Amino acid sequence: MNETRLAGAKTAEHWFSLPLDYSDPDGPAIKVFAREVWAADKMRESLPMLVFFQGGPGFGALRPLGRSGWLDRALEEFRVLLLDQRGTGRSSPIHAGALAPLSPDRQFHYLCQHRADNIVRDAEAIRRQLLGERPWSILGQSFGGFCVLRYLSAAHRGLKEAYITGGIPSLVRSADEVYRATFLRVAQKNQAFFSRFPGAQALADRIAAHLSANEVRLPDGARLTVERFQLLGIHLGMEEGPEALYYLMEQALLPGPSGETLNPLFLHGVMQMLDYDTNPIFSLLHEPIYNQGRASRWAAHRIRQEYPEFGYRPDRPLKFTGEMIFPWMFDQFEGLKPMASLARRLAEHEAWPPLYDLGQLASNPVPTAAAVYTGDMFVEQAYSEETIEQVANLTAWRTSEYEHNGIRMDGYRILDRLIDLNRQRRLR
Repeated sequence: MNETRLAGAKTAEHWFSLPLDYSDPDGPAIKVFAREVWAADKMRESLPMLVFFQGGPGFGALRPLGRSGWLDRALEEFRVLLLDQRGTGRSSPIHAGALAPLSPDRQFHYLCQHRADNIVRDAEAIRRQLLGERPWSILGQSFGGFCVLRYLSAAHRGLKEAYITGGIPSLVRSADEVYRATFLRVAQKNQAFFSRFPGAQALADRIAAHLSANEVRLPDGARLTVERFQLLGIHLGMEEGPEALYYLMEQALLPGPSGETLNPLFLHGVMQMLDYDTNPIFSLLHEPIYNQGRASRWAAHRIRQEYPEFGYRPDRPLKFTGEMIFPWMFDQFEGLKPMASLARRLAEHEAWPPLYDLGQLASNPVPTAAAVYTGDMFVEQAYSEETIEQVANLTAWRTSEYEHNGIRMDGYRILDRLIDLNRQRRLR
């Protein structure tokens, strides 16, 4: 076991061989990686364990640099397991090259095994290997909150307590309903952004006009289209995201002998701020994380037609989109192009199994505390409130202080508040 020293902490690496498909335990296996972290001044074996479920879907767990933020608070009383969810980070990562040797049918089956249900099955298998029958605590950020609710539905006996930040999904609503609400949130974030930075609207319109009139290539050779430029709006829902977007835009246009050109710095920045090429699960499974017995059929793309202000035209102000996946992305992003037919098949798939057990959640015995960000662009508060009403033993802290990624910005305070909520409940 490899142990590493960080500032104020130590880490150890764990590898697990687990079934790709739990209904076929003797079939193909995948490798799942997790990094254990504990305070340098505490005995690792004497501490209970807290498992962190990363947001996404499709992103590897935090790579810690030392004791800071929410991890600092967690290490005061836990050893922390940073789980690379299947298909992400070092856990049999999914990318076009990894899928290429598989037939289309096997690719489809492979991807269908990467939702929250199997992520939780992995976690339970790992818990038994590390702790036996002892329960552990869990923390989920964003999509990690979906995993927490799945865990409470399917394997609550493995849990001592649960925490959620920025990720209480609807238990029953369709992807269409989710995106219909989300587009309204994105419209509000656009209004706030362009009001806050008075020159931003004119600048965005000039950039869009240039992209519409010219064939602009990114450093990887892909074309930068207007709709791809609009995807940068995903950052409007993050702490420090609007600033990052504006500062990128203000450097975009350079004067040239035959008119304005786009700054290479801007083009590199666009690629860095849109990571769909490097994390394909996010695009392939973003809508299926909501599906239970139904297909999404490119829900965001269809619902967008109900909000014509998001469709670019030179005679009206450009609006940015948000955390949505559109079918044309598999034609424009180089890393997604080889998976276009797979994406179409996943979008049309109907036989997605249920993710949540409403009866079990209604009698949930696990103390659960959640931070609900009332201005969250990614998670509709009204739907979160519906879920809160349906889950026993769930206490919500509602706050307007943070955007969706609040745990990255003020993680110590947020986790401390949630831990306190669960502790107070135990004392009553």
